[in-house]
Amino acid sequence: MNNYPLSIIIITKNEQETIRDCLESVSWAKEIIILDSGSTDLTESICREYTDKFFIKDWPGFGEQKQRALDLASQMWVFSIDADERLTSDLKEEIISIIESDRQESGFYVPRLSHYLGKEIRYAGWYPDYVIRLVRSQKARFTDDKIHERIILDGKVGRLSSHMLHYPYKNIEHHIQKINLYSSISALILFEKGKRISWAMIFTKSMFSFLRSYFIKRGFLGGWVGLIVSCSSAISVYLKYLKLKEHHRKKNKI
Repeated sequence: MNNYPLSIIIITKNEQETIRDCLESVSWAKEIIILDSGSTDLTESICREYTDKFFIKDWPGFGEQKQRALDLASQMWVFSIDADERLTSDLKEEIISIIESDRQESGFYVPRLSHYLGKEIRYAGWYPDYVIRLVRSQKARFTDDKIHERIILDGKVGRLSSHMLHYPYKNIEHHIQKINLYSSISALILFEKGKRISWAMIFTKSMFSFLRSYFIKRGFLGGWVGLIVSCSSAISVYLKYLKLKEHHRKKNKI
């Protein structure tokens, strides 16, 4: 490791298939902090090859868990990365130039380039997919959202030009599993907030999700993979609201 004042934070659970490549891409940083939530595979042993800062905590949700990891960071700059993401050499050099400069921003958006089914997904709203990842540790905090957490910054936000790589799904089955999981969590959150939706709106929102992804965001340029991505977007919306309906139906039967 080098002396760049950068902490890498990662949350994990059963990431043995992806975590090594992730860690290799950030092994140049001064500090790597991993917060695990009870892996039962080889995740821990792989991680300990790269860092001794491996901690195990319960699972409160994405936002709170990432905040816990951020609280453990000791360096001025922090980069939050997921196990299915990779830093490119160009992004590494751009990050180093930032932390060695006198830039005043509190954090930076980083573009992500996702790979799915062997293809780069540059359409359907998947690219550049800017996310805040490089932040000053004392100027940032995570929202407490259980999914789709965000970083809130105190100060100006810049943008980096070099992208990171993202491998969100191993295959179609894994994609469907994630859609099912996240739609269930989202539906419960909406239900707890008292949200309701009509059957007409479920159809409208699902259809618009497909049209937006496939036509407005030009998913059709991605060929058959673009079609799969656009269809999966609509299915995700449909399941989320269908499950919300189911929660209300169960409540009304009590």
